[in-house]
Amino acid sequence: MDVNVKFINHQFSAFDLPLPTKAFRMFQIGKTIVSEEILENDFVCNLNACKGACCVGGEYGAPLDESETEILVEIYTKVKPFLRPEGIKAIEEQGAFVKGEDGEWETPLVDNSECAYVVFSSDGIAKCGLEEAYLAGATKWKKPVSCHLYPVRTREYSEFTAVNYHKWEICDPACALGKELKVPIYTFVKEALIRKFGKKWYAELEEVAKGNPKS
Repeated sequence: MDVNVKFINHQFSAFDLPLPTKAFRMFQIGKTIVSEEILENDFVCNLNACKGACCVGGEYGAPLDESETEILVEIYTKVKPFLRPEGIKAIEEQGAFVKGEDGEWETPLVDNSECAYVVFSSDGIAKCGLEEAYLAGATKWKKPVSCHLYPVRTREYSEFTAVNYHKWEICDPACALGKELKVPIYTFVKEALIRKFGKKWYAELEEVAKGNPKS
């Protein structure tokens, strides 16, 4: 595959994401601007170490696409049996989705803490109730694409979509496991990236990765 990629050296704060400002290279695939960090850094979720902290930590719910808000309403009755009483209460008081401080749609929270759709396993690991319903065959929708993509974050702009690596200290065990297993971020979230951008886009990303081996 002949891929024409333009690399961009840029200084910015990851397209308004809450990350430290640093210089790193970007490249363009179609109408996306992608951080080279998703090629250069390794990542594999280590739930035994982090206990699913990304579903509990932070002050905001999971970002939602406009179309996903409708899906959450449609599948709620099917998902409800898989949720905790606290989550059900939050959803029925706040709604299946809420508008965040930035004006974007997101999932509601339980007492400004964990996502309302979070459930906990017997060993205390936070899991996604939406995904549990999907795995049980109750729905055909896995979970919000933003959750599926993590630690990759995307942001839509009028002319392009930014694709970045979101660093969070609670994911240090995932970075360590990814390094041990030699699994780069873009490989770890392959299914989610294809879900978001399509197989052709991902094939072009793989070509970029082959042409730019990790240092």
